[in-house]
Amino acid sequence: MTGLRTDEEPAEHWRFACYLQALEAVAEADEADLVAAILRDQDVTMADSAVGRHLDRRAADLLTDPPFTAWARTMTELVADRDFLARRLREWTLLRTIALGKPWVAEDLTSASDWFQRMAATRQIVASPEALGLLAERGRTRRVRNAASRQLRHSDQPK
Repeated sequence: MTGLRTDEEPAEHWRFACYLQALEAVAEADEADLVAAILRDQDVTMADSAVGRHLDRRAADLLTDPPFTAWARTMTELVADRDFLARRLREWTLLRTIALGKPWVAEDLTSASDWFQRMAATRQIVASPEALGLLAERGRTRRVRNAASRQLRHSDQPK
């Protein structure tokens, strides 16, 4: 983790940038060790933010691929004591479940975070008319309800 650091830049900003750079380039075999090292940083908020960005990027890349399950299990063990990160991984796993057409529970969607509901309603990840219908009817925000309704209308149009 190298980079030029200016005296005006707070140390945590520099470390954050270095962490993001390292996470972007890390080999799959070294990923868990790097994530664990970052989570030991004294600035918990900064470390969580760097790891959170990484989780979002990797989860999106792996979402419907078979390696997702093992990757998510490993990351879950690492972030188990970090509420936000653990919840984000659970929500990525729920997105995967829906994207793969596997069974899901309505309450999981309606009780999920605003972030999850926006992702499910606005991305092409969720093709489930049932999930989109539920979010169109019972999404937490008007933005989610409208986005899910638009996705439903779009999916009903002939191609």
